[in-house]
Amino acid sequence: MTINNCFGKRYIGCAMKDGTVTVNGTPGNALGAYLDGGTIVVNGNAQDAAGDTMNDGKIIVYGSAGDALGYAMRGGSIFVRGNAGYRTGIHMKEYKDKKPAIIIGGSVGSFLGEYLAGGLIVVLGLGSDDIPVGNFAGTGMHGGKIFIRTEKELTSLPAQVTAELAGAEDMEELAPYLSEFAGYFGPDANTLMRDRYYVLKPNAKNPYTQLYTPN
Repeated sequence: MTINNCFGKRYIGCAMKDGTVTVNGTPGNALGAYLDGGTIVVNGNAQDAAGDTMNDGKIIVYGSAGDALGYAMRGGSIFVRGNAGYRTGIHMKEYKDKKPAIIIGGSVGSFLGEYLAGGLIVVLGLGSDDIPVGNFAGTGMHGGKIFIRTEKELTSLPAQVTAELAGAEDMEELAPYLSEFAGYFGPDANTLMRDRYYVLKPNAKNPYTQLYTPN
């Protein structure tokens, strides 16, 4: 199915289980909300809350995406060639064989991966000379991983998040996502693999004990 001349129409592909929808233009909020399979391809930009509570399938955006991309996402994958807004990947989670992934080619706003409980977020920062994430990345994070490609030192991270240079095992995990991203959008996957990445993980030595009342 192809939708041409799209200007802000909401809920496209909502709860779709199979097939492919190609959107030429700019879909509105909640693109692919509750997506349960199939593929949505956007030849343009996506607005807020694309992939909201998505369970399976793929969303591929050849432009940029708005705020709350992949909100509460629990399966499938989202690939964005350009940038994404605030609170990308908020409340993402994984369960058994469901492991959601968001791969952003450009930069993202603040509160990336807020309350992240599982899954994988990758920010490549292509075309950016600065740190490609805003402030407070990983706030409330207690599961999953966030990969950030940058030569800069990360700042404004919460105390409950660790940031280390990605090692061989991390890069092995990242490789198939970079390969798929390159297949859609064109950068060389081998070159991306040779670059420096930070990986953000929950800090087990500094848990969120202050958020809970004692037994």
